[in-house]
Amino acid sequence: MPAAHARVATPRAARYLKQLSSHFGHKADSTYDEHSGHTDFGFGQCRMTAETDALVIDVEAPDAEMLGRVEHVVADHLERFASREGLSVEWRPAS
Repeated sequence: MPAAHARVATPRAARYLKQLSSHFGHKADSTYDEHSGHTDFGFGQCRMTAETDALVIDVEAPDAEMLGRVEHVVADHLERFASREGLSVEWRPAS
């Protein structure tokens, strides 16, 4: 299953994890606590972990096309929510 990983440096990782998970939960199965979150979009999955200095994001999907869709949805929402901070998500293939 194709997968990707991103580590986004921010001191507000827990805040963004909660905000993303809550927002995704309106249309997808999403669970979270103050340190981690999981969303099943149906076409792929996202796992997030809040560290003190970064939001760690792991995504996976059944094929490359769906992986691109998950990457786009997660990155687009995080970058909009964190527009004041100017965050950007750089995906790397998961090892």
